[in-house]
Parts: sequence; structure tokens; C-alpha cells
Amino acid sequence: MTTTGFSPLFVQRKSFIELDGRRRAYALFDENTATELVGPFDRAESPWLPMQGVAPQSDDGCIVVKGKISGKPAVAISLEGAFQGGSIGEVSGAKMVAALDLATIDSKAGKPTAAILLLETGGVRLQEANLGLAAIAEVIASILELRQHAPVITVIAGTVGCFGGMALAAGVSSYVVMTREARLGLNGPEVIEQESGKDEFDASDRALIWAIHGGEQRVGMGLADELVEDSVDAIGSAVQRFVTAGKPAQHRSEQVELYRQRIADLDSSRQIDPLALREQWKSLDSKGGTR
Repeated sequence: MTTTGFSPLFVQRKSFIELDGRRRAYALFDENTATELVGPFDRAESPWLPMQGVAPQSDDGCIVVKGKISGKPAVAISLEGAFQGGSIGEVSGAKMVAALDLATIDSKAGKPTAAILLLETGGVRLQEANLGLAAIAEVIASILELRQHAPVITVIAGTVGCFGGMALAAGVSSYVVMTREARLGLNGPEVIEQESGKDEFDASDRALIWAIHGGEQRVGMGLADELVEDSVDAIGSAVQRFVTAGKPAQHRSEQVELYRQRIADLDSSRQIDPLALREQWKSLDSKGGTR
């Protein structure tokens, strides 16, 4: 006797979060179309980590895979959250920029190539501070260039989340897909608590963290586009839809006045309730929309 028939669908699904960065990237592509660029056997390692007693990784935690999604050219750039918290250094940043720029060249040549950013990252790699900051600036510039020609789709699944400078990269993407387990924010909870104290933000309060940074909240406020379950099929389907849709009529980051006004309307004299804020912004979206 088996218990298969009694297992909930959630247990039977193929989890996207449980895949490593390389398998996440390959899972998005049409069968037999994916090819990795500058893979681990090319030994593109950080030269700075060994100087500080940190073992490097042969792909510097950045996986670049090119192929087709729903028959359309695409490139996926996946950050391995298990290596240095998915942080960006000189080499991983250079790989991201090169992949985005090649997609832009192809797009300008009449072959629109979407980019999918699988972001599990705390931002800049502290061991390569200035180089990491410069790399993130170049990544954002490359996204801004590519998104004029083809969609740039960010996927944040969990469990590392997306913070720091790479949250800015997510912010200028064409579309953002998140799971409920995912988090998105400029500063992580631990950083806020460290700098401003526990009264400002209790980093041990998981309910508070997900109420502010979690995928459900970000999508509910219109700061991300689609909330999906943690499954390869659900995330793959969302990516396929956005690749097929192409670039949006207007990017969220271009709506500067809209968000300036929303921030100006906030009452900072009292503690803002995340759920109330979500409902307030959702009602505003129904009247004018962020898209």
C-alpha cells in the first residue's frame, strides 16, 4: 500500500527553491536548447578571495545559460545563493554584464533576446567591496540598455532573497516574479537592526520580515508583477508568459512621479501597517495602475 494518492500536490511538486543555481537556469529553457557560457571548466574565479583566506568557486557563483524559451532566444543569469550568499564580485559582475550586453547586440541585430535574472543575493561581495559596487552599476546600465529592445525578467524564489545593489537591478527590470518565500528589499533586516537598533527593526521577527519584504507584500503593492508557488512548472510558466509578452509599454522604474507622490502621501509620524499600505496602494493601482 502506498500513500501517494493521499499526498498533497504541494509535496508532489518539483521545488524550484531546492534546485541549485545551475539547475534553476536550465529548468527554464526549451528541451535541448540550453548551453552554458563561461562554465566551471573555464575557471573564471575571483582572484581576490584566496588573498583573504576564502576558497573561490570555479564559476564565481554566477551561471550564464543561453537557449530558447517558448521558441524565443533568451539568456538566463543565475546567482548561486549557496556561494558567498550570492554576492556580486568583479568576475561574477563581469559575466552578468557580458551576457546582458550580448543579448542587447543580438536584439539590435533583429533577434530580440530576453534576459532572465535568477537573483538569490545579498548584494555586493564585501571582500571585493569597490569592485562589486562598480560591477552592480555596470549591471544596471546593461539592463537599462537591453530592456529597450527585449524584456528583462527577474525571478526571486528564496531563500536568500534579493537585497542591496541587486535589489536595484530587480527594480529596473521589465518584470519581477516572486514566490511567497522570497524577499526583496534594499537593506536586509539584519542590516537595519545593526544600524538603527532593534526598536526600528527586529531581525528575529520573521512575521514582520515577510510582512515588509515578502513576495506576497511586494506583489500586493505593485512592486513585483506575479506571485507564484514554489514549483519549477509555475515559475517556468510565468517566465514563458513574460518572454512572450515582450517589453512592457512602460517600465515601473520610469513612473517616477507616481512613486514620489505615493511616498509623499505616507504618514511617517506613526507606524505604518504593511497590510493597510498594501491595500491602499492596490486601490490606487485599480484607479490608474502601475502598468
